[in-house]
Amino acid sequence: MEHKTDSLLFKFALIFLIFTTMAMLMSGISIYVNQTNQYKEQCEKNMQDLADYIESMLIADGKNFLVLQDYFMKHKGEMMIRHDFSGDYDPAKKKYEELFAAQYPGKILGSTITFEELSPEVKNAYAVYYFEYWLYKFEKARDFFGLKYVYYIVPTAEPLHMVWMLDLVRDKKTINDVDYIDLGVDVYEPMEKHQKMWEAWNTGKKPKGYDTYDNEFGKTYAYYNPLYIDGRKVGLIGTEIDIDNVNKAILRNALQQTAIMGLILFLCVSVMLWAIHKRYISKLSHLQANVRDYADNKDSHIADAIEQDVTGKDEISALSMQVAAMIHELENYMKSLVETMKELGDTKKKAEAMNELAHKDALTGIRNKTAYDNEIRRIEWAIEDGKTNFGIAVIDLNFLKRINDTYGHEHGNIAIKKLCHMVCVVFAHSPVFRIGGDEFAVILKNDDLKNVNALVEKFNTSLDEMASDETQEPWERISAAIGIAMYDPIRDNNFTNVFKRADKAMYKRKKEMKAVRT
Repeated sequence: MEHKTDSLLFKFALIFLIFTTMAMLMSGISIYVNQTNQYKEQCEKNMQDLADYIESMLIADGKNFLVLQDYFMKHKGEMMIRHDFSGDYDPAKKKYEELFAAQYPGKILGSTITFEELSPEVKNAYAVYYFEYWLYKFEKARDFFGLKYVYYIVPTAEPLHMVWMLDLVRDKKTINDVDYIDLGVDVYEPMEKHQKMWEAWNTGKKPKGYDTYDNEFGKTYAYYNPLYIDGRKVGLIGTEIDIDNVNKAILRNALQQTAIMGLILFLCVSVMLWAIHKRYISKLSHLQANVRDYADNKDSHIADAIEQDVTGKDEISALSMQVAAMIHELENYMKSLVETMKELGDTKKKAEAMNELAHKDALTGIRNKTAYDNEIRRIEWAIEDGKTNFGIAVIDLNFLKRINDTYGHEHGNIAIKKLCHMVCVVFAHSPVFRIGGDEFAVILKNDDLKNVNALVEKFNTSLDEMASDETQEPWERISAAIGIAMYDPIRDNNFTNVFKRADKAMYKRKKEMKAVRT
Protein backbone atom coordinates (compact mmCIF):
# COMPACT_ATOMS: atom_id res chain seq x y z
CA MET A 1 0.00 0.00 0.00
CA GLU A 2 2.84 2.37 0.91
CA HIS A 3 4.65 1.58 -2.33
CA LYS A 4 1.50 2.33 -4.34
CA THR A 5 1.07 5.69 -2.63
CA ASP A 6 4.68 6.64 -3.31
CA SER A 7 4.32 5.63 -6.93
CA LEU A 8 1.23 7.83 -7.30
CA LEU A 9 3.01 10.78 -5.77
CA PHE A 10 6.01 10.29 -8.04
CA LYS A 11 3.81 10.26 -11.14
CA PHE A 12 1.92 13.30 -9.89
CA ALA A 13 5.18 15.17 -9.30
CA LEU A 14 6.45 14.26 -12.76
CA ILE A 15 3.23 15.46 -14.37
CA PHE A 16 3.45 18.68 -12.35
CA LEU A 17 6.99 19.37 -13.57
CA ILE A 18 5.85 18.95 -17.18
CA PHE A 19 2.78 21.05 -16.44
CA THR A 20 4.85 23.82 -14.88
CA THR A 21 7.14 23.89 -17.88
CA MET A 22 4.22 24.21 -20.29
CA ALA A 23 2.12 26.48 -18.07
CA MET A 24 4.37 29.50 -18.58
CA LEU A 25 3.89 29.33 -22.34
CA MET A 26 0.23 28.28 -22.38
CA SER A 27 -0.87 30.76 -19.73
CA GLY A 28 0.73 33.60 -21.66
CA ILE A 29 -1.10 32.59 -24.81
CA SER A 30 -4.31 32.11 -22.86
CA ILE A 31 -4.11 35.50 -21.18
CA TYR A 32 -3.32 37.15 -24.48
CA VAL A 33 -6.18 35.39 -26.26
CA ASN A 34 -8.62 35.98 -23.41
CA GLN A 35 -7.92 39.68 -23.25
CA THR A 36 -8.18 39.92 -27.01
CA ASN A 37 -11.41 37.92 -26.97
CA GLN A 38 -12.86 40.04 -24.19
CA TYR A 39 -12.30 43.09 -26.33
CA LYS A 40 -13.74 41.37 -29.39
CA GLU A 41 -16.68 39.86 -27.47
CA GLN A 42 -17.61 43.28 -26.14
CA CYS A 43 -17.55 44.66 -29.65
CA GLU A 44 -19.59 41.70 -30.91
CA LYS A 45 -22.11 42.20 -28.11
CA ASN A 46 -22.40 45.84 -29.08
CA MET A 47 -22.90 44.72 -32.68
CA GLN A 48 -25.73 42.34 -31.73
CA ASP A 49 -27.24 44.87 -29.32
CA LEU A 50 -27.23 47.51 -32.05
CA ALA A 51 -28.94 45.13 -34.49
CA ASP A 52 -31.57 44.28 -31.85
CA TYR A 53 -32.04 47.98 -31.07
CA ILE A 54 -32.53 48.90 -34.73
CA GLU A 55 -34.89 45.93 -35.12
CA SER A 56 -37.01 47.04 -32.15
CA MET A 57 -37.33 50.57 -33.57
CA LEU A 58 -38.33 49.34 -37.03
CA ILE A 59 -40.85 46.86 -35.60
CA ALA A 60 -42.32 49.59 -33.39
CA ASP A 61 -42.71 51.79 -36.47
CA GLY A 62 -44.37 48.83 -38.22
CA LYS A 63 -46.56 49.67 -41.18
CA ASN A 64 -45.12 53.17 -41.57
CA PHE A 65 -41.70 51.70 -42.34
CA LEU A 66 -43.25 49.15 -44.72
CA VAL A 67 -44.87 52.04 -46.60
CA LEU A 68 -41.46 53.74 -46.85
CA GLN A 69 -39.72 50.56 -48.01
CA ASP A 70 -42.35 49.72 -50.64
CA TYR A 71 -42.21 53.26 -52.01
CA PHE A 72 -38.41 53.35 -51.88
CA MET A 73 -38.00 50.13 -53.87
CA LYS A 74 -40.14 51.56 -56.67
CA HIS A 75 -39.20 55.26 -56.62
CA LYS A 76 -35.71 55.50 -55.09
CA GLY A 77 -34.44 57.24 -58.21
CA GLU A 78 -36.95 60.08 -57.64
CA MET A 79 -35.90 60.72 -54.03
CA MET A 80 -33.31 63.53 -53.77
CA ILE A 81 -31.31 63.76 -50.54
CA ARG A 82 -28.26 65.98 -50.44
CA HIS A 83 -24.93 64.22 -50.04
CA ASP A 84 -23.96 66.59 -47.22
CA PHE A 85 -27.11 65.75 -45.18
CA SER A 86 -26.12 66.43 -41.54
CA GLY A 87 -28.96 64.65 -39.76
CA ASP A 88 -31.35 67.60 -39.60
CA TYR A 89 -34.52 66.19 -41.14
CA ASP A 90 -36.77 69.03 -39.94
CA PRO A 91 -36.72 70.91 -43.29
CA ALA A 92 -37.88 67.78 -45.12
CA LYS A 93 -40.53 67.18 -42.47
CA LYS A 94 -41.75 70.77 -42.72
CA LYS A 95 -41.93 70.56 -46.51
CA TYR A 96 -43.99 67.38 -46.35
CA GLU A 97 -46.36 68.77 -43.71
CA GLU A 98 -46.91 71.98 -45.71
CA LEU A 99 -47.62 70.05 -48.92
CA PHE A 100 -49.98 67.68 -47.12
CA ALA A 101 -51.85 70.50 -45.38
CA ALA A 102 -52.21 72.41 -48.64
CA GLN A 103 -53.49 69.48 -50.68
CA TYR A 104 -55.45 67.60 -48.01
CA PRO A 105 -56.77 70.11 -45.45
CA GLY A 106 -58.39 68.45 -42.47
CA LYS A 107 -57.13 64.99 -43.44
CA ILE A 108 -55.07 62.70 -41.22
CA LEU A 109 -52.67 60.27 -42.86
CA GLY A 110 -53.44 56.70 -41.91
CA SER A 111 -56.86 57.64 -40.48
CA THR A 112 -58.90 59.64 -42.98
CA ILE A 113 -56.60 59.15 -45.96
CA THR A 114 -54.19 56.39 -46.94
CA PHE A 115 -50.69 56.75 -48.33
CA GLU A 116 -51.82 55.25 -51.64
CA GLU A 117 -54.36 58.09 -52.05
CA LEU A 118 -51.69 60.82 -51.82
CA SER A 119 -50.43 62.67 -54.84
CA PRO A 120 -46.99 61.70 -56.22
CA GLU A 121 -45.57 64.99 -54.95
CA VAL A 122 -46.76 64.44 -51.38
CA LYS A 123 -45.68 60.79 -51.45
CA ASN A 124 -42.17 61.80 -52.50
CA ALA A 125 -41.96 64.50 -49.81
CA TYR A 126 -43.13 62.03 -47.18
CA ALA A 127 -40.60 59.39 -48.31
CA VAL A 128 -37.70 61.90 -48.34
CA TYR A 129 -38.56 63.17 -44.86
CA TYR A 130 -39.02 59.69 -43.45
CA PHE A 131 -35.84 58.37 -45.11
CA GLU A 132 -33.81 61.24 -43.63
CA TYR A 133 -35.35 60.49 -40.25
CA TRP A 134 -34.19 56.85 -40.36
CA LEU A 135 -30.77 57.82 -41.74
CA TYR A 136 -30.38 60.08 -38.72
CA LYS A 137 -31.54 57.30 -36.37
CA PHE A 138 -29.10 54.80 -37.87
CA GLU A 139 -26.17 57.23 -37.52
CA LYS A 140 -27.01 58.05 -33.89
CA ALA A 141 -27.37 54.37 -33.00
CA ARG A 142 -24.06 53.52 -34.67
CA ASP A 143 -22.24 56.26 -32.76
CA PHE A 144 -23.87 55.31 -29.44
CA PHE A 145 -22.80 51.67 -29.72
CA GLY A 146 -19.34 52.63 -31.00
CA LEU A 147 -19.39 50.49 -34.16
CA LYS A 148 -17.94 51.01 -37.59
CA TYR A 149 -20.97 50.44 -39.77
CA VAL A 150 -24.72 49.77 -39.68
CA TYR A 151 -27.07 49.41 -42.63
CA TYR A 152 -30.37 48.01 -43.86
CA ILE A 153 -30.53 45.94 -47.06
CA VAL A 154 -33.39 44.40 -49.05
CA PRO A 155 -33.11 41.43 -51.45
CA THR A 156 -34.35 41.93 -54.99
CA ALA A 157 -36.08 39.55 -57.35
CA GLU A 158 -32.74 38.96 -59.08
CA PRO A 159 -30.87 36.12 -57.33
CA LEU A 160 -28.02 37.12 -54.97
CA HIS A 161 -28.71 40.83 -55.33
CA MET A 162 -29.23 43.27 -52.45
CA VAL A 163 -30.50 46.84 -52.53
CA TRP A 164 -28.70 48.96 -49.93
CA MET A 165 -31.65 50.96 -48.66
CA LEU A 166 -30.25 52.62 -45.52
CA ASP A 167 -26.50 52.83 -46.02
CA LEU A 168 -24.30 55.08 -43.91
CA VAL A 169 -21.59 54.96 -46.58
CA ARG A 170 -22.90 57.62 -48.95
CA ASP A 171 -22.36 57.06 -52.66
CA LYS A 172 -22.55 60.30 -54.63
CA LYS A 173 -24.43 61.35 -57.72
CA THR A 174 -24.39 64.86 -59.17
CA ILE A 175 -27.38 66.52 -60.82
CA ASN A 176 -27.14 70.13 -62.07
CA ASP A 177 -23.92 70.63 -60.10
CA VAL A 178 -25.58 69.54 -56.85
CA ASP A 179 -24.32 66.41 -55.05
CA TYR A 180 -26.97 63.94 -53.86
CA ILE A 181 -26.83 60.56 -52.16
CA ASP A 182 -27.01 57.73 -54.71
CA LEU A 183 -29.84 55.81 -53.01
CA GLY A 184 -30.66 52.13 -53.29
CA VAL A 185 -27.48 50.84 -54.89
CA ASP A 186 -28.15 47.34 -56.26
CA VAL A 187 -25.14 45.10 -55.46
CA TYR A 188 -24.39 41.52 -56.45
CA GLU A 189 -23.52 39.65 -53.24
CA PRO A 190 -22.12 36.18 -54.09
CA MET A 191 -22.97 33.38 -51.70
CA GLU A 192 -19.34 32.35 -51.11
CA LYS A 193 -18.45 35.78 -49.74
CA HIS A 194 -21.67 36.45 -47.84
CA GLN A 195 -22.73 33.10 -46.40
CA LYS A 196 -24.13 34.48 -43.13
CA MET A 197 -25.95 37.26 -44.94
CA TRP A 198 -27.85 34.81 -47.14
CA GLU A 199 -28.29 32.33 -44.27
CA ALA A 200 -30.02 35.06 -42.27
CA TRP A 201 -32.33 35.89 -45.18
CA ASN A 202 -33.06 32.35 -46.37
CA THR A 203 -33.73 30.91 -42.89
CA GLY A 204 -35.29 34.03 -41.41
CA LYS A 205 -33.20 33.46 -38.25
CA LYS A 206 -30.22 35.14 -36.67
CA PRO A 207 -27.18 33.15 -37.83
CA LYS A 208 -24.49 31.90 -35.51
CA GLY A 209 -21.23 33.49 -36.51
CA TYR A 210 -20.28 36.31 -38.82
CA ASP A 211 -19.12 37.14 -42.32
CA THR A 212 -15.56 38.51 -42.49
CA TYR A 213 -14.74 41.31 -44.92
CA ASP A 214 -11.69 43.28 -46.01
CA ASN A 215 -12.97 46.67 -47.15
CA GLU A 216 -12.53 50.40 -46.66
CA PHE A 217 -13.16 49.89 -42.96
CA GLY A 218 -10.32 47.38 -42.63
CA LYS A 219 -10.92 43.81 -41.55
CA THR A 220 -14.44 43.54 -40.14
CA TYR A 221 -16.99 41.10 -38.80
CA ALA A 222 -20.50 41.49 -40.21
CA TYR A 223 -23.60 40.39 -38.27
CA TYR A 224 -27.07 40.11 -39.80
CA ASN A 225 -30.49 40.24 -38.22
CA PRO A 226 -33.61 39.42 -40.32
CA LEU A 227 -36.40 41.97 -39.91
CA TYR A 228 -40.04 40.87 -39.63
CA ILE A 229 -42.89 43.38 -39.58
CA ASP A 230 -46.46 42.09 -39.15
CA GLY A 231 -45.21 38.58 -39.91
CA ARG A 232 -43.60 39.68 -43.18
CA LYS A 233 -39.85 39.18 -43.71
CA VAL A 234 -38.82 42.49 -45.27
CA GLY A 235 -35.04 42.86 -45.08
CA LEU A 236 -31.77 42.46 -43.17
CA ILE A 237 -30.17 44.70 -40.56
CA GLY A 238 -26.38 44.57 -40.87
CA THR A 239 -23.78 45.73 -38.34
CA GLU A 240 -20.00 45.55 -38.55
CA ILE A 241 -17.05 45.83 -36.17
CA ASP A 242 -13.31 45.96 -36.82
CA ILE A 243 -11.13 43.09 -35.58
CA ASP A 244 -7.68 44.63 -35.78
CA ASN A 245 -4.91 42.97 -33.80
CA VAL A 246 -4.63 43.80 -30.13
CA ASN A 247 -1.92 46.42 -29.45
CA LYS A 248 1.46 45.85 -27.83
CA ALA A 249 0.28 46.93 -24.41
CA ILE A 250 -2.06 43.93 -24.22
CA LEU A 251 0.77 41.60 -25.25
CA ARG A 252 3.17 43.09 -22.67
CA ASN A 253 0.54 42.83 -19.93
CA ALA A 254 -0.11 39.18 -20.85
CA LEU A 255 3.60 38.31 -20.58
CA GLN A 256 3.92 39.98 -17.17
CA GLN A 257 0.88 38.17 -15.81
CA THR A 258 2.18 34.87 -17.16
CA ALA A 259 5.54 35.21 -15.38
CA ILE A 260 3.95 36.10 -12.06
CA MET A 261 1.35 33.35 -12.29
CA GLY A 262 3.98 30.74 -13.22
CA LEU A 263 6.17 31.59 -10.23
CA ILE A 264 3.28 31.53 -7.78
CA LEU A 265 1.98 28.31 -9.27
CA PHE A 266 5.32 26.56 -8.94
CA LEU A 267 5.85 27.57 -5.30
CA CYS A 268 2.33 26.91 -4.10
CA VAL A 269 1.79 23.58 -5.77
CA SER A 270 5.21 22.29 -4.67
CA VAL A 271 4.29 22.90 -1.05
CA MET A 272 0.80 21.58 -1.47
CA LEU A 273 1.93 18.34 -3.08
CA TRP A 274 3.55 17.14 0.11
CA ALA A 275 0.67 18.19 2.39
CA ILE A 276 -2.10 16.91 0.16
CA HIS A 277 -0.61 13.50 -0.25
CA LYS A 278 0.20 13.13 3.43
CA ARG A 279 -3.20 14.12 4.74
CA TYR A 280 -5.73 13.57 1.97
CA ILE A 281 -4.79 11.54 -1.10
CA SER A 282 -4.66 8.17 0.59
CA LYS A 283 -7.97 8.72 2.42
CA LEU A 284 -9.65 10.12 -0.66
CA SER A 285 -8.53 7.17 -2.73
CA HIS A 286 -10.15 4.77 -0.31
CA LEU A 287 -13.33 6.82 -0.12
CA GLN A 288 -13.42 7.05 -3.90
CA ALA A 289 -13.21 3.29 -4.21
CA ASN A 290 -16.16 2.85 -1.83
CA VAL A 291 -18.24 5.47 -3.63
CA ARG A 292 -17.51 3.84 -6.99
CA ASP A 293 -18.57 0.50 -5.52
CA TYR A 294 -21.85 2.03 -4.39
CA ALA A 295 -22.40 3.66 -7.80
CA ASP A 296 -21.89 0.31 -9.51
CA ASN A 297 -23.87 -1.91 -7.13
CA LYS A 298 -26.28 0.43 -5.29
CA ASP A 299 -25.62 -1.55 -2.09
CA SER A 300 -26.43 0.56 0.96
CA HIS A 301 -24.27 -1.68 3.18
CA ILE A 302 -21.23 0.10 1.68
CA ALA A 303 -22.12 3.03 3.94
CA ASP A 304 -21.34 0.82 6.94
CA ALA A 305 -17.92 0.00 5.46
CA ILE A 306 -17.17 3.71 4.93
CA GLU A 307 -18.05 4.48 8.55
CA GLN A 308 -15.76 1.72 9.78
CA ASP A 309 -12.82 3.12 7.78
CA VAL A 310 -13.08 6.59 9.38
CA THR A 311 -10.12 7.55 11.58
CA GLY A 312 -9.41 10.94 13.10
CA LYS A 313 -11.49 14.12 12.92
CA ASP A 314 -10.14 15.85 9.83
CA GLU A 315 -12.15 17.03 6.81
CA ILE A 316 -11.80 13.74 4.94
CA SER A 317 -13.15 11.87 7.94
CA ALA A 318 -16.08 14.26 8.19
CA LEU A 319 -16.65 13.89 4.44
CA SER A 320 -16.64 10.11 4.77
CA MET A 321 -19.27 10.26 7.52
CA GLN A 322 -21.39 12.63 5.40
CA VAL A 323 -21.11 10.35 2.38
CA ALA A 324 -22.20 7.39 4.48
CA ALA A 325 -25.12 9.38 5.87
CA MET A 326 -26.01 10.52 2.37
CA ILE A 327 -26.13 6.94 1.13
CA HIS A 328 -28.50 5.98 3.97
CA GLU A 329 -30.68 9.05 3.31
CA LEU A 330 -30.65 8.45 -0.43
CA GLU A 331 -31.84 4.88 0.09
CA ASN A 332 -34.72 6.10 2.28
CA TYR A 333 -35.45 8.97 -0.09
CA MET A 334 -35.71 6.72 -3.12
CA LYS A 335 -38.20 4.50 -1.32
CA SER A 336 -40.21 7.54 -0.25
CA LEU A 337 -39.96 9.04 -3.72
CA VAL A 338 -41.43 5.98 -5.37
CA GLU A 339 -44.41 6.07 -3.00
CA THR A 340 -44.84 9.83 -3.41
CA MET A 341 -44.73 9.65 -7.20
CA LYS A 342 -47.44 7.02 -7.16
CA GLU A 343 -49.60 9.18 -4.88
CA LEU A 344 -48.96 12.27 -7.04
CA GLY A 345 -49.90 10.35 -10.15
CA ASP A 346 -53.20 9.28 -8.60
CA THR A 347 -53.88 12.81 -7.38
CA LYS A 348 -53.11 14.30 -10.78
CA LYS A 349 -55.51 11.93 -12.53
CA LYS A 350 -58.27 12.83 -10.06
CA ALA A 351 -57.58 16.55 -10.45
CA GLU A 352 -57.67 16.31 -14.24
CA ALA A 353 -60.92 14.40 -14.13
CA MET A 354 -62.48 16.95 -11.75
CA ASN A 355 -61.26 19.86 -13.86
CA GLU A 356 -62.72 18.29 -17.00
CA LEU A 357 -66.07 17.79 -15.27
CA ALA A 358 -66.05 21.39 -14.00
CA HIS A 359 -65.74 22.72 -17.56
CA LYS A 360 -68.05 20.22 -19.28
CA ASP A 361 -71.76 20.60 -19.88
CA ALA A 362 -73.58 17.60 -18.41
CA LEU A 363 -76.28 17.38 -21.08
CA THR A 364 -74.37 17.97 -24.33
CA GLY A 365 -70.80 17.08 -23.39
CA ILE A 366 -69.39 20.35 -24.79
CA ARG A 367 -67.76 23.13 -22.78
CA ASN A 368 -70.01 24.90 -20.29
CA LYS A 369 -70.50 28.49 -19.03
CA THR A 370 -67.48 28.21 -16.70
CA ALA A 371 -65.21 27.29 -19.60
CA TYR A 372 -66.81 30.10 -21.63
CA ASP A 373 -66.01 32.67 -18.91
CA ASN A 374 -62.41 31.45 -18.78
CA GLU A 375 -62.13 31.82 -22.56
CA ILE A 376 -63.51 35.37 -22.31
CA ARG A 377 -60.80 36.29 -19.81
CA ARG A 378 -58.13 34.88 -22.09
CA ILE A 379 -59.50 36.85 -25.05
CA GLU A 380 -59.68 40.06 -22.95
CA TRP A 381 -55.98 39.68 -22.14
CA ALA A 382 -55.18 39.16 -25.80
CA ILE A 383 -57.21 42.28 -26.71
CA GLU A 384 -55.17 44.33 -24.25
CA ASP A 385 -51.97 43.06 -25.85
CA GLY A 386 -53.33 43.73 -29.34
CA LYS A 387 -52.71 40.13 -30.38
CA THR A 388 -56.05 38.58 -31.26
CA ASN A 389 -58.48 38.07 -34.10
CA PHE A 390 -61.80 36.36 -33.51
CA GLY A 391 -65.51 36.41 -34.09
CA ILE A 392 -68.58 35.33 -32.14
CA ALA A 393 -71.61 33.34 -33.23
CA VAL A 394 -74.62 33.25 -30.90
CA ILE A 395 -77.23 30.52 -31.54
CA ASP A 396 -80.58 30.27 -29.78
CA LEU A 397 -83.02 27.33 -30.06
CA ASN A 398 -86.57 28.33 -31.01
CA PHE A 399 -89.72 26.89 -29.42
CA LEU A 400 -87.96 25.02 -26.57
CA LYS A 401 -90.75 25.91 -24.15
CA ARG A 402 -93.37 24.68 -26.62
CA ILE A 403 -91.51 21.37 -27.02
CA ASN A 404 -91.17 20.96 -23.24
CA ASP A 405 -94.85 21.77 -22.63
CA THR A 406 -96.11 19.62 -25.51
CA TYR A 407 -93.77 16.61 -25.51
CA GLY A 408 -91.95 16.79 -22.19
CA HIS A 409 -88.53 17.91 -21.03
CA GLU A 410 -86.86 14.71 -22.23
CA HIS A 411 -87.77 15.60 -25.80
CA GLY A 412 -86.69 19.20 -25.15
CA ASN A 413 -83.26 17.85 -24.18
CA ILE A 414 -83.17 15.88 -27.44
CA ALA A 415 -83.78 19.11 -29.35
CA ILE A 416 -80.97 20.86 -27.44
CA LYS A 417 -78.54 18.03 -28.18
CA LYS A 418 -79.67 17.97 -31.81
CA LEU A 419 -78.86 21.67 -32.17
CA CYS A 420 -75.56 21.23 -30.31
CA HIS A 421 -74.49 18.48 -32.71
CA MET A 422 -75.32 20.63 -35.73
CA VAL A 423 -73.39 23.63 -34.36
CA CYS A 424 -70.33 21.48 -33.62
CA VAL A 425 -70.39 19.93 -37.10
CA VAL A 426 -70.76 23.24 -38.95
CA PHE A 427 -68.21 25.14 -36.85
CA ALA A 428 -65.76 22.25 -36.59
CA HIS A 429 -62.65 24.42 -36.19
CA SER A 430 -63.88 26.62 -33.33
CA PRO A 431 -64.71 26.03 -29.63
CA VAL A 432 -68.44 25.70 -28.90
CA PHE A 433 -69.99 26.54 -25.50
CA ARG A 434 -73.42 26.05 -23.98
CA ILE A 435 -73.98 29.36 -22.17
CA GLY A 436 -77.67 28.97 -21.33
CA GLY A 437 -80.50 26.49 -21.40
CA ASP A 438 -81.10 26.81 -25.12
CA GLU A 439 -78.29 29.20 -26.07
CA PHE A 440 -74.88 28.38 -27.54
CA ALA A 441 -71.84 30.53 -28.31
CA VAL A 442 -69.04 29.84 -30.80
CA ILE A 443 -65.70 31.66 -30.60
CA LEU A 444 -64.88 31.81 -34.31
CA LYS A 445 -61.25 31.00 -35.15
CA ASN A 446 -59.03 29.63 -37.90
CA ASP A 447 -60.85 28.58 -41.10
CA ASP A 448 -64.26 29.14 -39.47
CA LEU A 449 -63.41 32.84 -39.07
CA LYS A 450 -62.33 33.14 -42.69
CA ASN A 451 -65.41 31.29 -44.06
CA VAL A 452 -67.99 32.44 -41.53
CA ASN A 453 -70.58 33.63 -44.07
CA ALA A 454 -70.52 30.33 -45.93
CA LEU A 455 -70.81 28.44 -42.64
CA VAL A 456 -73.82 30.51 -41.51
CA GLU A 457 -75.49 29.78 -44.84
CA LYS A 458 -74.68 26.08 -44.38
CA PHE A 459 -76.13 26.21 -40.85
CA ASN A 460 -79.40 27.81 -41.99
CA THR A 461 -79.66 25.42 -44.95
CA SER A 462 -79.24 22.43 -42.63
CA LEU A 463 -82.01 23.78 -40.40
CA ASP A 464 -84.32 24.21 -43.40
CA GLU A 465 -83.62 20.67 -44.59
CA MET A 466 -84.29 19.30 -41.11
CA ALA A 467 -87.50 21.28 -40.76
CA SER A 468 -88.82 19.81 -44.02
CA ASP A 469 -87.86 16.24 -43.16
CA GLU A 470 -91.19 14.53 -42.41
CA THR A 471 -89.43 11.32 -41.33
CA GLN A 472 -88.24 12.95 -38.10
CA GLU A 473 -90.21 13.57 -34.94
CA PRO A 474 -91.57 17.08 -34.34
CA TRP A 475 -89.02 17.80 -31.61
CA GLU A 476 -86.23 16.71 -33.93
CA ARG A 477 -87.19 19.21 -36.64
CA ILE A 478 -85.47 22.00 -34.72
CA SER A 479 -85.46 25.70 -35.49
CA ALA A 480 -82.76 28.13 -34.36
CA ALA A 481 -81.59 31.71 -34.90
CA ILE A 482 -77.95 32.64 -35.36
CA GLY A 483 -76.16 35.98 -35.11
CA ILE A 484 -72.50 36.71 -35.77
CA ALA A 485 -70.08 39.59 -35.11
CA MET A 486 -66.39 40.05 -35.93
CA TYR A 487 -63.87 41.68 -33.59
CA ASP A 488 -62.83 45.13 -34.82
CA PRO A 489 -59.69 46.47 -33.08
CA ILE A 490 -60.76 50.05 -33.85
CA ARG A 491 -64.25 49.94 -32.36
CA ASP A 492 -63.95 47.06 -29.86
CA ASN A 493 -61.91 47.45 -26.68
CA ASN A 494 -63.43 44.43 -24.96
CA PHE A 495 -65.17 41.11 -25.60
CA THR A 496 -68.61 42.35 -24.48
CA ASN A 497 -68.94 44.77 -27.39
CA VAL A 498 -68.50 41.98 -29.92
CA PHE A 499 -70.89 39.68 -28.04
CA LYS A 500 -73.60 42.35 -27.89
CA ARG A 501 -73.48 42.82 -31.66
CA ALA A 502 -73.70 39.08 -32.21
CA ASP A 503 -76.58 38.77 -29.70
CA LYS A 504 -78.40 41.67 -31.34
CA ALA A 505 -77.96 40.06 -34.76
CA MET A 506 -79.31 36.77 -33.38
CA TYR A 507 -82.48 38.43 -32.03
CA LYS A 508 -82.93 40.26 -35.31
CA ARG A 509 -82.76 36.90 -37.10
CA LYS A 510 -85.26 35.46 -34.62
CA LYS A 511 -87.71 38.29 -35.40
CA GLU A 512 -87.24 37.74 -39.14
CA MET A 513 -87.99 34.05 -38.73
CA LYS A 514 -91.08 34.89 -36.70
CA ALA A 515 -92.23 37.35 -39.35
CA VAL A 516 -91.86 34.70 -42.05
CA ARG A 517 -93.91 32.23 -40.02
CA THR A 518 -96.60 34.91 -39.48
